[in-house]
Amino acid sequence: MKKVKQKNSQLLVRINDQERAEFINLCEELDTSAAREVRRFIREFIAQHYAAPQKE
Repeated sequence: MKKVKQKNSQLLVRINDQERAEFINLCEELDTSAAREVRRFIREFIAQHYAAPQKE
């Protein structure tokens, strides 16, 4: 069984109303949540940048 890390922090992101509405609507159409998609983006972003060779 996979142990899930506790979610105990928040991140405030300011975007315009139209972008927020479009994002929320798309998430609903895809049967997911905005929070889940933002967390997925953050994990992928971290993995991508740790995997990339570091510039000197």
